[in-house]
Amino acid sequence: MSKSTEENKKKHIALVEQDPWLEPVEHEIEARLERYKDRLKQIENDFGSLTNFADAYQYFGIHYDEKDKGWYYREWAPAAYQIFLFGEFNSWNRTSHPLQKKEYGTWEIFLDEETYKDRFVHNSKIKVLVDAPNGWKERIPVWANRVVQDDSTKDFSGQLWFPDKPFSWVGDDFKTGNLDQLLIYETHVGMSTERYGVGTYLEFADHVLPRIKNAGYNAIQVMAIAEHPYYGSFGYHVANFFAPSSRFGTPEELKYLIKKAHSMGIAVIMDIVHSHTVKNIHEGINEFDGTDSHYTHPGDRGNHPAWDSKLFDYGKTEVLRFLLSNLKYWLIEYHFDGFRFDGVTSMMYHHHGMTAFDSREKFFSDGVEWDAITYLQLANTLIHEVKNDAISIAEDVSGMPGLCRPIEEGGIGFDYRLAMGIPDFWIRTLKEKQDENWNMDEIWNTLTDRMYGVGTIAYAESHDQALVGDKTIAFWLMDKEMYFHMHKNDDNLVIERGVALHKMIRFITIALGGQAYLNFMGNEFGHPEWIDFPREGNGWSHHHARRQWSLCDNPDLKYQYLAEWDKAMIKLIADYKVLTAGYGDLIKSDDWNKTLIFEKANLTFAFNFHINQSLADYEFFVPEEGKYSIILNSDAAGFGGHNRVDERVIHHTQIDKESNRPFIKVYIPNRTALVFEKV
Repeated sequence: MSKSTEENKKKHIALVEQDPWLEPVEHEIEARLERYKDRLKQIENDFGSLTNFADAYQYFGIHYDEKDKGWYYREWAPAAYQIFLFGEFNSWNRTSHPLQKKEYGTWEIFLDEETYKDRFVHNSKIKVLVDAPNGWKERIPVWANRVVQDDSTKDFSGQLWFPDKPFSWVGDDFKTGNLDQLLIYETHVGMSTERYGVGTYLEFADHVLPRIKNAGYNAIQVMAIAEHPYYGSFGYHVANFFAPSSRFGTPEELKYLIKKAHSMGIAVIMDIVHSHTVKNIHEGINEFDGTDSHYTHPGDRGNHPAWDSKLFDYGKTEVLRFLLSNLKYWLIEYHFDGFRFDGVTSMMYHHHGMTAFDSREKFFSDGVEWDAITYLQLANTLIHEVKNDAISIAEDVSGMPGLCRPIEEGGIGFDYRLAMGIPDFWIRTLKEKQDENWNMDEIWNTLTDRMYGVGTIAYAESHDQALVGDKTIAFWLMDKEMYFHMHKNDDNLVIERGVALHKMIRFITIALGGQAYLNFMGNEFGHPEWIDFPREGNGWSHHHARRQWSLCDNPDLKYQYLAEWDKAMIKLIADYKVLTAGYGDLIKSDDWNKTLIFEKANLTFAFNFHINQSLADYEFFVPEEGKYSIILNSDAAGFGGHNRVDERVIHHTQIDKESNRPFIKVYIPNRTALVFEKV
């Protein structure tokens, strides 16, 4: 390489050096980085630091002041005419306690302890009356850290939360950085119980966490934590961003759940929704100061065309402060270990991802929401400043370049992205292709199609595939037969196929698909029911909004086979550090025999997807000369297989005369996965 060529190369930003395909848009990548730097510098000049900027949750809302001996309540509502605090403390007198307008659109009221100590008390309910351009509205404080719903009227109110004893985090010394691999169990507290009703934080902590630990997962991704008025929204229409959902229990009970998870070596990741907010006026933050440009964009730009929700204006300093403070609040006050950011694709583009990403320009000029990208960069910076080993995960289907690369390299700073193409591939394959038409090269390419150095979370299915309107992999494979033929003594060809492929699909996904893995609660044992929350259309039934743990606990049912396989699969992946062992090396892609062989983490994986052809004396190369034994066999009787493989057999290598490489001959039954280790 000439000196001039080398000098030119050094001029490239790091992200472009890693991916020369981006050279034509390098200027846009540099501009993306400069916008972040400018915004960060502005924040640091005005507030001292990014972490100080994110301390707004300690200023706004209701707080006791030790010096002044009383409570301050503050809101940011620049367009409001008048604001009043009312509630049980003043016998619901709507206008007796006005707030005073201060600078920068902030409103404030002080309640001295001497006067209000017996009235402004723990558990009492409060609201806000706002006189603004949209009229007189009863609202809930934007920064409320506790919101409750009246059982009879279904009305929501803020609730003062001053427990006598603050929750003790003593002994909680858990470090996410101690996890060498990330094995995520995606959960929803409300639907985690088997009974017909809403599960609680305590039930989850005491009854579900032990199951997760026993299954071998080391992280939970918890959905629907921030308060949402409609239970059936799955937690994605958030109204109160600083209030953990009261339908599951108290703030202390959520903290108990997190501390208990930590004591079991389990990280707790919050599924956070900063991509939009609920339209509701009474419960949410929409039009709090009377305008549609308060926290969100005005007019049509502020409306999400598909989600019936409102879109944040990430260009506003006050909105940035609100959202960044929200992140710090959950990290500091609740000891969450990181976040899975929902709807990142929707955030990053004005078209919300409703287009084909078929050119570089789609990522850097056509419809890109630069303010949202700057927010995501600031969010990742803050998260890792507050908790350096915190985990940040992006739900992005677009493939935005640099999404999971450091910001200083021109990236956006996430630790991981969800490999959303993998579950789409499996569902599409099950829907559209006969088993005999599955293509081995397509499976391999789909599971290994990711940029080097980009943290990727592989998954065969998540909550998305389990919702009404779709099906889980188990249901695509076995459908109604699951209701009648899952007894261990009941032979059924549909169930036999389904159990075998369910194991193989999940195993090849975790073995090849990324540096981390995710499973949705219950899918590991082939939960037979879809997810359908109580709603008018189903008579407000909880039948499909629960998890039937008794199915996998029942020793007479085949669900136990799938649960045992998942446990063994997870253990092997964890013990051999398979997720962190790179991409794997393809040994053989044999479409005629529907067989894939590859090496990874010093193990040799063999998958025979053929519908009926078992392979005797099947030859394939192995990494080294020696003796090989089977350490995992999906056809074993304990996993619901036919026990066609003698796991005691030691396979001795032979040398191929043409290539001088070692190979072994093995028996691989149809629809079976085997793992070999050199003895």
